[in-house]
Amino acid sequence: MKIYTKTGDKGFTSLIGGTRVPKHHLRIEAYGTVDELNSYIGLIRDQEISEVDKDTLKEIQDRLFTIGSTLASDPKKSKMKIPDLKETDIEFLEKQMDRMNEELPELKHFILPGGNTTASFAHLARCVCRRAERISVHLAETEFVDEKVIIYLNRLSDYLFTLSRKITFDKKSEENIWLPRV
Repeated sequence: MKIYTKTGDKGFTSLIGGTRVPKHHLRIEAYGTVDELNSYIGLIRDQEISEVDKDTLKEIQDRLFTIGSTLASDPKKSKMKIPDLKETDIEFLEKQMDRMNEELPELKHFILPGGNTTASFAHLARCVCRRAERISVHLAETEFVDEKVIIYLNRLSDYLFTLSRKITFDKKSEENIWLPRV
């Protein structure tokens, strides 16, 4: 099997179901941004973090492939069976945040991104996740997007923020608190 097909050389690509759309279509932007997010999460997993966090991130990467396949499908034409996102996937993120928050100091200020390289990677992933969420919400204004996709992305950005705090805490780095000039 060749990786290159040449079918996208004119700026169009196919959704699952066969519908051809321009590569700038919101659906392509949505699942492309989820793919970018998945790459950042892989980068975080490759750092020196706890095995529990690595396992959690691998689970998240799997869910992001599920989300990507959902977003890459033409809801009107696709007959292909694709994996489903479930309520338990959202609850999993919430439980992981609760677990991490038990160890963390109370949040009293906004946190500036940074602290250490790994925490910064988590902040980058959080920002990409927020973009994926915004694009998915925009897409949902005109086309079907499973509501759980948007909820999951929203919760995932919260998880990534919490993970950045936990990484900072675990590495005994200082959080960069924001003290506004007033």
